[in-house]
Amino acid sequence: MKFGLTRRGPSGLSRWDPFEEIRQTQEHLNQLFREISPFGGWSEGGAFTPLMDIREEGDNVVVTADLPGVDKKDININVKDNIIEISAECKKETEAEEGGYTQRERTYSRFSRSAVLPANVTDEGAKAKLEDGVLTVTLPKSKAEEKPKIMIE
Repeated sequence: MKFGLTRRGPSGLSRWDPFEEIRQTQEHLNQLFREISPFGGWSEGGAFTPLMDIREEGDNVVVTADLPGVDKKDININVKDNIIEISAECKKETEAEEGGYTQRERTYSRFSRSAVLPANVTDEGAKAKLEDGVLTVTLPKSKAEEKPKIMIE
């Protein structure tokens, strides 16, 4: 004879399966993470969140972002108070005629992603390059200004 917990449901008594309970909880969590998706890619709501890496290389701060299918003319890069913001608006229209029918499609996507930079940077000498869907922004670090010391009398 097997022992186990039972659950009383609308259809009477049934055997409680803790693994089924865990599976259902995992599915609910997966659905939640699909909805908020801060990890990059297209979410179900149609918002694009690019993956972004920030690293220091010598006298520069290098930011890379994955932007597949985005033209460089559609990208805006702003740096202010050591915060970089990368945004873009993409509009595409296609038209095809076949068998006496015309098919027109319009797509529109927009995104904006901000991040705090690990060091003070300047926009003088900054470079940006888009290659194979990867945006690379190189920002020179600004020289630290020496603040005058106040002498105590």
